[in-house]
Amino acid sequence: MKISAELKAFEGRIGYSFKEPALLVRAVTHSSMSTPNRDDNQRLEFLGDRVLGLVMCEALLEADKQASEGQLAPRFNALVRKEACADVARQIDLGAVLKLGRSEMISGGRRKNALLGDAMEAVIAAVYRDGGFAAAKDLVLRLWGNRIHEVEEDARDAKTALQEWAQARKLPPPVYREVTRKGPDHAPVFTISAELKTGESEAATAASKRAAEQAAAKALLQRLER
Repeated sequence: MKISAELKAFEGRIGYSFKEPALLVRAVTHSSMSTPNRDDNQRLEFLGDRVLGLVMCEALLEADKQASEGQLAPRFNALVRKEACADVARQIDLGAVLKLGRSEMISGGRRKNALLGDAMEAVIAAVYRDGGFAAAKDLVLRLWGNRIHEVEEDARDAKTALQEWAQARKLPPPVYREVTRKGPDHAPVFTISAELKTGESEAATAASKRAAEQAAAKALLQRLER
């Protein structure tokens, strides 16, 4: 099976050439584009999530041989969460080669964290199926790069960390308010404020409410801990 010039260029960006190109085609095919004769990437995504997890577990254990499970778990979560996968997908311009249905094309699917993260996991699985675990491990370690060694010492979910900070001081949970929403419906930009009962607050802007909430919580927590 021959692949398009765009997918050939993508192979160059990820540093892996497929022996079975059909696996790559399936990995970049969203469910909105699937037909009875064309499989989508959902099953590969399921597998890729597990392969990524195993690679990251091994990498974190190797990177810090003294870390406890309690230290490793938040670092692991930070490296495998959907936002992290989407960031790596943007790094290799995975969105440019996604095969999307018309509705997802119109709604800006090539920029969505969920679609990019899922497709990144599917690509990992495709490499695993094509070249084995060693090839998939090499791909992940190369693409994630310094993220593994630079992951924050305490990489807890920022919203959870802020809530725990408030609970420890017998305060109500933080409140998140939408300050503004700008941009077209297919590519909105949100500014969210994280607020505590004491009056402290911080705002952040991102392409999704979840990301903006996380960024606002992180900014507020950093200010409080200073």
